[in-house]
Amino acid sequence: MRGAILALTFACAAPVAAQDFTLASPIDCDLSTTCHIQQYVDRDPTEGVRDYTCAALSYDGHKGTDFALPTRAMMEDGVAVIAAAGGIVAATRDGMPDDGITDDNAAAIEGRECGNGVLINHPNGWVTQYCHLKQGSILVRKGDRIETGAPLGQVGQSGRAAFPHVHLSLRKNGTVTDPFDADDTISCDTPGDASLWADPLPHRAGGLIAVGFSDAVPEYAAIKAGTAHSSDLTTRAPALVIWGYSFGTRQGDILRLTLTGPEGTVITDDVEMTKPQAQSFRAIGKKRRTQPWPAGAYSGSVALIRNGLTLEKRVAEIVLR
Repeated sequence: MRGAILALTFACAAPVAAQDFTLASPIDCDLSTTCHIQQYVDRDPTEGVRDYTCAALSYDGHKGTDFALPTRAMMEDGVAVIAAAGGIVAATRDGMPDDGITDDNAAAIEGRECGNGVLINHPNGWVTQYCHLKQGSILVRKGDRIETGAPLGQVGQSGRAAFPHVHLSLRKNGTVTDPFDADDTISCDTPGDASLWADPLPHRAGGLIAVGFSDAVPEYAAIKAGTAHSSDLTTRAPALVIWGYSFGTRQGDILRLTLTGPEGTVITDDVEMTKPQAQSFRAIGKKRRTQPWPAGAYSGSVALIRNGLTLEKRVAEIVLR
């Protein structure tokens, strides 16, 4: 298992015909709203980074596509990883904890970066690999013949994973292939012109994972866990804070955060992103003075703005009593 599920050699894939092989989404989650694609295959053979759209939603040498959950709470509830294509299970691994990658466990994970996973052989030299599944969730065994859409396990954070996701790698005769644009070239004018997806998957060039209220700037761990939002704040809250959790931001992007209440705008600010970040959060807030906050409905909005255009906007609401 150790070698079979982990060995990947990156090279430019030979041109393939779309009708040769097609894929379904490997995650049972809406990628246009709740879940998202965090990173694509890196198509730049140098130390630079380039995804299939000629943007940089990847990292150097990334050999697959990362389908991400918004929080660990959702991971704990359970989200299915499903077979993107029918085939025969070639290898599995289970038993690794969903601790993610840390300085303390990096040495122990070395050689098992995929974490818990499944490797499937398909006709005509195609292979799919599913990494970072939840400990104890693997439902298939070596030798099983499965159909497209069959459940393989659940999304986890085992192995070298900074967030809960399933990493899908695709290979053709041992060569890494980008399912979003499977020929041997990148065309910035026509990205995705050689897609292998049976049904096109939504492309989000960055976006918002969640927004919420709290009575102080939350810890990042609470943001990622899905426990940062406070829905039971009262008029005696020491502060009102609106925060936005984002992915795929670029240098120069703006997070526009606005908090309004019964008497109008409480606070608003444009926060400029100073560097590209895979995931991050920003927050603004205002402390309460001596008097309670006015009772009633409050709305917090967060918009991700790039080059003057709003990529996504989300709103959270609470009622103070």
